[in-house]
Amino acid sequence: MVAALELYLDVDATRRIRTLWRALDDEGIPSLGSLHQKHRPHVSLAAAHHIDPHAVADALDGVPLGRGLPVEMNFAGQFVGRVLWLGVTVTPELLALHEVVHTRLHERGVEVWEHYRPGRWVPHCTISLRVPNPVMGQAIRRCLEVLPLTATITGAAVADHAKDIHQTL
Repeated sequence: MVAALELYLDVDATRRIRTLWRALDDEGIPSLGSLHQKHRPHVSLAAAHHIDPHAVADALDGVPLGRGLPVEMNFAGQFVGRVLWLGVTVTPELLALHEVVHTRLHERGVEVWEHYRPGRWVPHCTISLRVPNPVMGQAIRRCLEVLPLTATITGAAVADHAKDIHQTL
């Protein structure tokens, strides 16, 4: 199970990513959209097996969580385990937000996976968690068709879909 601190994208970027999800699904490539209907296109700042949404809300009280921050997706990537994603270009503002969030979470004892911590995090928007290896090239080509994609962060939440948790921050 995965819980995450998610940053949500503006309406146009969300529409474009959902269109990509549907195109992949139509080609028999499972997307995050077909996993279940709860996912929204997002960029995760932190993830773990469990994240207490109330502890996160307390730790991040007063942090604007990137609202209004522009982000650009200019490349596609793959993590081990057949995870396909759109890569978010790193900016000083995005890294500063990430650092503040993790400093506050750490101070409040909220633990996250090591690969989401400052210095290790790869900012991305997940497209699929399980692309079959024989069609990975096809899936990447489909992702490249929507790039570049510019978005604005419009909101944030702690989400754990397996536990039906969605706490807006």
